[in-house]
Amino acid sequence: MTTAGQARFPNRENCVDPLTIRKLQVRLLPLLFLLYVVAWIDRINIGFAALTMNKELGISREQFGFAAGIFFLGYFLLEVPSNLLLHKIGARIWIARILITWGILATMTGGVQTIHQLYFMRFLLGLAEAGYFPGIVLYLTCWFPRRERAKAFALFMLGGPVSKIIGSPISGLILDHIHWLGLSSWRWLLMLEGAPAIACGLLTYFLLPRRPEEAKFLSSAENECLQRVLQHEEEQKLTHHKYSVFQTFVNGRVWYFAVVNFGVLIGKCALDFWAPQLLKSASGEHSNSVIGLFSAIPHLAGLIAMVLVSQSSDRRLERRWHAAVPAMLGGLSLLLMGSLHSPVVLIVLLSLLAMGAYSWAGPFWALPTEFLTGSSAAAGIAIINSVASLGGFVGPWLIGVVSIWVGGVYGALAITGLPFLVSAVSLLFVSNRSNVDNSKREHSRRIGNCSGMNAAAFLRYAAARHAVTDDDSGVTI
Repeated sequence: MTTAGQARFPNRENCVDPLTIRKLQVRLLPLLFLLYVVAWIDRINIGFAALTMNKELGISREQFGFAAGIFFLGYFLLEVPSNLLLHKIGARIWIARILITWGILATMTGGVQTIHQLYFMRFLLGLAEAGYFPGIVLYLTCWFPRRERAKAFALFMLGGPVSKIIGSPISGLILDHIHWLGLSSWRWLLMLEGAPAIACGLLTYFLLPRRPEEAKFLSSAENECLQRVLQHEEEQKLTHHKYSVFQTFVNGRVWYFAVVNFGVLIGKCALDFWAPQLLKSASGEHSNSVIGLFSAIPHLAGLIAMVLVSQSSDRRLERRWHAAVPAMLGGLSLLLMGSLHSPVVLIVLLSLLAMGAYSWAGPFWALPTEFLTGSSAAAGIAIINSVASLGGFVGPWLIGVVSIWVGGVYGALAITGLPFLVSAVSLLFVSNRSNVDNSKREHSRRIGNCSGMNAAAFLRYAAARHAVTDDDSGVTI
């Protein structure tokens, strides 16, 4: 490290200048955030299209649930291969390919004439988008040190709630006002909201840096320090156990997290695909534009909770409770939907569901990155997300089927709250096996080595290096 870097933060392996972190956040996260907004709009706009599409194509609740969910079946099939290819080819090229492919298919979905054509296009859309989310998670682990990771994940995943805050009113306006060339408004909804992904794919190819050593926006001192910290963290993982790709496929912790994520996604799909129809039925004859505004409220609440929880998780280096408590909140809100049906209460419960479903994600995705590295991280993150994507298939289909059996959608929503709660409780069995004692001793050693610093340098060092707390890197199976 250069003399300037040593003077600022002497004798550290795990501390990166906050200015460097800020540069990473400003340079990387806005683009990734935009891509995630586009991804979620294309993924769930079928929920708004259903307000007029279902009647035109004669689609039942069960058929709609299957059409919404079959996207995740395609996603599941190519998730792991796609993420391994991203690790080999590089994020810039592969993510650009994903965006352009899914943008073309999302636009073409507006031309379907039958329910079976809709099934087919949704399945292809899932195949095209496979690997996108775990690829971004893997990409961020190559840039952000462990202490900053949950916040980085959360800032990227803010695109989820923001896509609904922005997309819901826009979707409602399109449904009410755009009927160009004699085409139904739901067709224009799918085509207009699918096209931006193509443009974003081109932006990604030209703007997304491949890896830290190629980051021209960092000085040589900042780059050297960042790479030293990331390498030190990788070496710490390898001292405990180095996983091959095959070992990752049979690793109990990886599959444990996959099953936990599966249960959460079953419940989260109620928010993603069914909220517009729930609000439409509960609020009477309001226009689609008004339903779009109502639909944005829960996601705004979820966005605020997501930021606060991720910041708290990184500040304390605690993941388990920061993921489990929000998941419990989401599961309980779904259970209560089975008995309370007024519009105001429905919006409140959807808001609680959004707060739980969004804010658990940052701390949760920080957990597997603490023991997986390299190609094993690519495989492990993809396994966790691909298995969870089956929850995205099961959830909408289950709601559609059960709503017929019980005579309404609210009872079906309550049932999806059960796996949500099971996943929340399962997170509490994630153990605190870690190097916390070693980390504390290392921290003390660094403080001792700082005794020769002047007071100002010490205060800068202490502000950047909080006391180490829990490290939830293991799980009891």
